[in-house]
Amino acid sequence: MTEAEPRTEAVATRRPRSRLMRQRVRSAWLFLAPMLLVLAAAAGWPLARTVYFSFTDASLADLDARQWAGFANYFSVLRMPSGRVLYDGVLADPVWWSAVWNTVRFAALSVTCETILGMVVALVLNAEFPGRGIVRAAILIPWAIPTIVSAKMWQWMLNDQFGIINVVLLNLGLIDTKIAWTANADTAMAAVLVVDIWKTTPFMALLILAALQMLPREIIEVARLDGANPWQIFWRVTLPLIRPAVMVAVIFRALDALRIFDLIYVLTPNNVHTKSMSVFARENLFEFDKFAYGSAASTLLFLILALLTTAYIRIGRISLEGGR
Repeated sequence: MTEAEPRTEAVATRRPRSRLMRQRVRSAWLFLAPMLLVLAAAAGWPLARTVYFSFTDASLADLDARQWAGFANYFSVLRMPSGRVLYDGVLADPVWWSAVWNTVRFAALSVTCETILGMVVALVLNAEFPGRGIVRAAILIPWAIPTIVSAKMWQWMLNDQFGIINVVLLNLGLIDTKIAWTANADTAMAAVLVVDIWKTTPFMALLILAALQMLPREIIEVARLDGANPWQIFWRVTLPLIRPAVMVAVIFRALDALRIFDLIYVLTPNNVHTKSMSVFARENLFEFDKFAYGSAASTLLFLILALLTTAYIRIGRISLEGGR
């Protein structure tokens, strides 16, 4: 047998595999096509319309009377006859940048706390103890409650007149007077964070617990036989193995936190210290009748989400393909 014959056989054996792979790709796209069409209709078209309206002077009273305005809703320079220069647009609005800072700060603090607490809860639930199934089901109750219901429930508990939080803290001697938790500038963001962490920590715990359940028990046993203590096992064995799942869970939670709306809108309405980008966009879209201005804010929110998510995936070297 010559040297060319094995090479020919190798090429012949690779061709059916590549043909099979192409068939699988075509089948995958065929199955994904209905979902992609629905996604384009439900999300892509409204997003495209929002971006388009952001370049016009559209008003909610009469969208058909819109005129092209270019980048005026984003940033524009006005020169007064007196020579004074004024800057207008979302990018020159201090309220917008305050909302950006509030949103980023809220997302960073909430996701960090929820990841740490979710890890602790998941490690506890991963251990074997009597009644573990009941505890696992009970821990999901805060996450299963609709956000609006949770926000309204906590709004009552945090009320400065009849809220149970103030009553408990007064009886324990931790505070001297009742505190308006959601109205006070110093405590409004903390109150929103507490409610969000209470509600969403079970979600993080559930995702991390699923990753822990997939770990091979043999690796943990080998580490124990080598004399590693529980902290060394967690830090050097468990955490590196579940890191990809934790990183993906953080992405999902960060996306949800960066577009926070309902919790802040119910707990702290019209509070500049907790106003998020979504609340800012909604106010301009519907309450202030500045539809084009609100569309520009919504477009910037989308761009910020896309950029932060892309940077996180690149920096964390996360693979979302599911393979090697």
